[in-house]
Amino acid sequence: MYDLLVVGAGPYGLSIASHAAAAGLNLRVFGRPMASWRDNMPSGMFLKSEPWASNLSDPAGRWHLGAYCAEQGLTARHAKPIPVEAFAAYGLWFARHAVPAVDERTVTRVASCPGGFTAVTEDGEEVHARAVALAVGVMPFVEVPPTLRGLHPALVTHSSHHSELDRFRGKDVTVIGGGQAALETAALLAEQGTRVRVLARAERLCWNDVPPPWERPWWQSLRSPHSGLGPGWRNWFYSERPGLFRRLSEPTRARIATTALGPAGAWWVRDRVERAVEVLAGHEVAAACAVPGGVRLDTVSRGGTPCTLETQHVIAATGFRPRCDRLGLLSSELRGTLAALPDGSPAVGRDFESSHPGLFLAGLVTASGFGPAMRFVHGATFTASTLVRGVRRRLRTTPTGGTVPVPGGSSRSGSPSPVRR
Repeated sequence: MYDLLVVGAGPYGLSIASHAAAAGLNLRVFGRPMASWRDNMPSGMFLKSEPWASNLSDPAGRWHLGAYCAEQGLTARHAKPIPVEAFAAYGLWFARHAVPAVDERTVTRVASCPGGFTAVTEDGEEVHARAVALAVGVMPFVEVPPTLRGLHPALVTHSSHHSELDRFRGKDVTVIGGGQAALETAALLAEQGTRVRVLARAERLCWNDVPPPWERPWWQSLRSPHSGLGPGWRNWFYSERPGLFRRLSEPTRARIATTALGPAGAWWVRDRVERAVEVLAGHEVAAACAVPGGVRLDTVSRGGTPCTLETQHVIAATGFRPRCDRLGLLSSELRGTLAALPDGSPAVGRDFESSHPGLFLAGLVTASGFGPAMRFVHGATFTASTLVRGVRRRLRTTPTGGTVPVPGGSSRSGSPSPVRR
């Protein structure tokens, strides 16, 4: 029986695995490394976070993004965005150097069993572990507005469903949303010859400012310090003190999780949108239906004025909603044991352990407990070290697994995989 099974091989899963291996835990890691970064983002996109705030985490801090860029002859500089393709390649490089061999099979089911958990892979193999770290990223939590859910995928897709946008060349596309995903998607569409508009609920689009210089007078740094989520003391608290954030009252955490770092575009995409993309701000989709050649959208303005438009395709860049009921790979029995916060996300303790002993959660799904940093790569460092510490504490309080009986009288036992160098 393994000590720990890590499900997911994105920034959080790989970081957890690196810390767990360094701690001497007997572990397995499942998932296609950096899958959503490789498969669910169109080429031409950039990482919104600063390069220095986009590191995966190993205990020694050796395998950071700057080291990868230096090795590859790339630039990792403050206020210079990194291409998504380069970041995905960095994640693969990190996995080769800092993580035990990753099993790229998908885990389709996790259930509790005596002494721990049973995970079933896509080809039917059962793997047993005393603890599980679920780092499934954002894809299970895709959120599409109710008014659009009944339409065929040929007419409506989520922004995360596209690795390329070529199919929309020469077409008319409406992007729903006012955040970075919506605005950068719209810019890429316009630049390839798509007629594109952005429809946003807010009365005006919001744009992040160019970050202040890295080196500046001390009094400017004191007034507005740099942080992994942007300048300012509030962002510094969210990004650098997630453990203290968790001590805030639940209503305060919920308000911040809902309102902090709201929809906004990066400074470097603003000109690309404003010169080429039609923007319908202050509009919300009230109804949608299929019509010959595409979709009809009935919208309502903030003032109550109705409007109708027709488009060939709708891309909903409407984010993700991490809820317990969307953790579909958990067995219904296991999922039913999870305590949930008022927003539907699972409650987690100080070490990212869920209400089911031995089941740990990481990433976006913990943002309501530990704050906005969990929505970004930057949160992986705090999560990895804290979660692995919690796993070790949990293992000290539960029986040693060793060997697990399986049907037919045989047994399976876990053996550690070496870290590849």
